[in-house]
Amino acid sequence: MGGNAWWQAGPYQESLVAAFRQAQEQELAKDNHGFEGRTIEELWQEEEWTKYILTGGTGTVLDLIHIVHPTDTARGPFMRPLTDGEVRRWAPSGRPAHAEWVNALETERLSYPGRACGNCTVLYRDGEPTEIGYWGVTAD
Repeated sequence: MGGNAWWQAGPYQESLVAAFRQAQEQELAKDNHGFEGRTIEELWQEEEWTKYILTGGTGTVLDLIHIVHPTDTARGPFMRPLTDGEVRRWAPSGRPAHAEWVNALETERLSYPGRACGNCTVLYRDGEPTEIGYWGVTAD
């Protein structure tokens, strides 16, 4: 197997950690993947969930444990925010809009991380932060 690329946007919060957890909670509420009644924190403590993620995953923010520092290059399953320099390589303004982010992914100006990894960046509308863009690759 080779891992599947995925992308999704979630709600903006000033704290990327809080925004990431909110996106995970929303995703889990949409589909608990048969793990009903557990929080994301509880799921990551269960061997059955870890096996589920590492052998297929959900193709969403649920596949990643937590956010690491933008300069952390450790292997996942972690979500890593892009550095300002990384954002400016595909969005010169440093404040990418949703459509600009999607276009960068579709045209491969913005690459996907390795397997079992995710990246994220703040997305803007009219110069104001409005959402967080997440993208990654499943572990399988």
